[in-house]
Amino acid sequence: MTAFAAAIDDLFADPNIGRDAVYTPEGGVPVLVRVVARRADAITDFGDARLWSETTRLDLRLAEVPQPRPGDRIEIDGAAFLIQGEPVRDRERLVWTMGLRPV
Repeated sequence: MTAFAAAIDDLFADPNIGRDAVYTPEGGVPVLVRVVARRADAITDFGDARLWSETTRLDLRLAEVPQPRPGDRIEIDGAAFLIQGEPVRDRERLVWTMGLRPV
């Protein structure tokens, strides 16, 4: 394991950063995972207008979920979400970042 991979594991294990969640692939079996949730606002340019929207994004370790897909379900603290769009891996191929939408 690289030093960077160990640092990622420490971040996800930290109770102030990482959270328990349940990942359920479409048509599959639920799995307990650790995630880092990010609920940032997004500003999107559309012509001359700038649109503000709330977003729900999260990071998920590739070691726990090798291939998340759009439509897979994630539950965090009783709130259910579906993965929206294609998840994107980080440069080191250790973490998926994905957008979510409420169910």
